[in-house]
Amino acid sequence: MKKYMLLSAIAFFALSNFALSQLSQGETMDKVIAVVGNEVILQSDILGQMALMAQQNPSIDPKDPVVYQQLLDAIINEKLLITKAIEDSVVVTDDQIEARWQSFLQTLMQQFGSEDRIEQVYKKSISRIKFEIRDDIRNKLLSSNLVQQLIMDVEITPKEVEEFYKKHADSIPIVPETVEISHITKYVKANLDEKKRIYDLARAVRDSILRGGKFEDFAARYSDDAGTASSGGELGWINKGKFFPEFENVAFSLQIDEVSLPVETPFGYHLIQVLDKRKETINTRHILFKVASTNADKDKAIAFLDSLREVSQKYNNFAELAKVYSDDKDSKGFGGLLGRMPIGEMPSNFRVQVESLKDNEVSSPQPYNVDATKPAYHIIWRKRTIPSHRANLSEDFDYLSDMALDMKKMEIYNNFIEKLRKELYWEVKK
Repeated sequence: MKKYMLLSAIAFFALSNFALSQLSQGETMDKVIAVVGNEVILQSDILGQMALMAQQNPSIDPKDPVVYQQLLDAIINEKLLITKAIEDSVVVTDDQIEARWQSFLQTLMQQFGSEDRIEQVYKKSISRIKFEIRDDIRNKLLSSNLVQQLIMDVEITPKEVEEFYKKHADSIPIVPETVEISHITKYVKANLDEKKRIYDLARAVRDSILRGGKFEDFAARYSDDAGTASSGGELGWINKGKFFPEFENVAFSLQIDEVSLPVETPFGYHLIQVLDKRKETINTRHILFKVASTNADKDKAIAFLDSLREVSQKYNNFAELAKVYSDDKDSKGFGGLLGRMPIGEMPSNFRVQVESLKDNEVSSPQPYNVDATKPAYHIIWRKRTIPSHRANLSEDFDYLSDMALDMKKMEIYNNFIEKLRKELYWEVKK
């Protein structure tokens, strides 16, 4: 049995595939295949995607009637979801559309290498491509936001997991070999003298601005935000909730043109000036003064982790040390546990570190760069290797719980689609 994946029934409808087929198809075959509400489904909609699917997966026959029917059903379901989302006034924000566009653009960049090459292939500017698929992006978000509302609060009970296991035990796939790993993280923190020096610099710049200096001139000269320094530090209109809370709380409290005292965020110290503001959005500019860590600060973090490594190897108490000393808030409460995972599925740099360890061995301190604002090091404990085996409730409860939850969500989704097919108008043309 394949692991249940939410929305597998509409997997054909990934944005990248749909948009690429829409952009690349040539002559339009405008035969109407189906109607859903006020929307029509053209034969070109299906054939274009089938051709793209076959190109990406040679095992797919673009003339297979079964694949054709599956794809038609997926498109009908998608349009039913969009129709229902519009009826229910599901919200899609401009920020969501922009984020999805950027993700799609990165897909194109990975495929073609550059924006110039994308424009050459499609014979359209990037801005034109963005304009042409904006409505499709919005529709995809309408349907996905509706589905998210449907399943976001779905939970699974231990009893349901046990029932799932009893029903599907013979068809649950073999659990591959996995490694259970934990880690202790230590952020590299700048020393207090350096922080005071940067803070004092920010105060001096603010004093100069208050004496009549132009904010934008000082931003161009001092700001460590390369993306905004040349434009006077202007960040533009941004909705509430998009800044760090420390930055946002001060920004919304300022009067127009007022310049704040230095405000500390994970990026450093900011001077903030409000250009204009409304109830839920604000237009600001800032000057960023980064607080850089020194080699001595890095050496201090490494030395601390080295000492924890020695203690853990001597007393076999890695989990207890992680609960007390790790800076990773997500894992420290679980003794630094990152979980069980196949080595082959780990990120390449992480995999190299784990592969070099034996069971119950702790690594030397290694860079841990998951947050650009927080340089860090960590030590990794390869607790044990779990051989490949048939899943069971005692060892694989979390694994089985995920499968059972996916199946439950899938059943809710399928039932919802069946309900929409009964309530909303749709028709396949003969």
